[in-house]
Amino acid sequence: MQRHITRGVSAGSFRIGGGAPVSVQSMTNTDTRDTAATIAQILELERAGCEIVRVSVFDEACARAIPAIHSAIHIPLVADIHFDHRLAIAAAENGVDKLRLNPGNIGGRQHVEKVVDCARMHHTPIRIGVNGGSLEADLRREYGPNSPQAMVESAMRHVRLLEAAHFSDIVISLKSSTVSTTVEAYRQMAKLVEYPLHIGITETGTPARGLIKSAAGLGALLLDGIGDTLRISLTDAPVEEVRAGVELLRALRLRRDDIEIISCPTCGRTRVDLMQAVKRVDAALPHGQGYLRVAVMGCAVNGPGEAADADIGIAFGSGSGVLFRRGERFAHGAAEDMIALLVREATAMLRQRREEEAR
Repeated sequence: MQRHITRGVSAGSFRIGGGAPVSVQSMTNTDTRDTAATIAQILELERAGCEIVRVSVFDEACARAIPAIHSAIHIPLVADIHFDHRLAIAAAENGVDKLRLNPGNIGGRQHVEKVVDCARMHHTPIRIGVNGGSLEADLRREYGPNSPQAMVESAMRHVRLLEAAHFSDIVISLKSSTVSTTVEAYRQMAKLVEYPLHIGITETGTPARGLIKSAAGLGALLLDGIGDTLRISLTDAPVEEVRAGVELLRALRLRRDDIEIISCPTCGRTRVDLMQAVKRVDAALPHGQGYLRVAVMGCAVNGPGEAADADIGIAFGSGSGVLFRRGERFAHGAAEDMIALLVREATAMLRQRREEEAR
């Protein structure tokens, strides 16, 4: 897929846009003033693959906590600001890597200009974070509720304001809880600006529904080439947002850093316990050591084709399996033996790739 070309923005030493890989974000749900709990959660997010993290800055104590948090983590720290522009200034002065401002509640031109002056001094980029639930009242009256046009206009008002102040380290997000509204807003915005876009569907709810909504909306945008960073917003532990975001990028092959397992949904033709076989293979393979496409297929209809198309794969019959490696059949035997051989061969293939890359 061809990505929408955006200009690059730096959050600390981390690059957003400008051809950089799509990055995964999340947000802590700890009280930012509790630095120990916030640091512990961010480190957990880092281990799961989070590359940018946002914290709520809702009072001066939160702003004062930023230096301690920043010094203990390894990814860019973003301050989430609502209602009080002075907190944005305090966050920038305390070393945050990026600011997120909500145009619907940050105040008028004078407040924004003060934030811009401080952000410029400290080389702090600003994300204009539009949310469909907190749009300016006049835009809601003009366009009605749940309008992509209102979201775009809200963002563009602040883009023009920042540009008038000769500030261009800008990232934009336009989030609604409605998938179609969000997708249309981003598509319109991508035609208007070259600033990086942080994409997400907001307030998606519990994981069962939220993952579907996020995959539908973010998947559509990413397949259009739109999006430089993403967050999957769930009513769940933040680490689950990160895991889902990483898996979405892998599914779209925007990230090829782990094993991809192909397996069928099973049907009446299946003569092995395929669900258990896939779980065993997945658990036994060495994850996080490089990309490999592994197929675990349950019958003779699509099994041989999918197994042959993978780097390595198995197609099961009645209590037996056929192994394919790089498109060629190379072993046949009892299902248990073939599962063990699949794992050994896949592990060896990964090791060989790492050795070749290291040369």
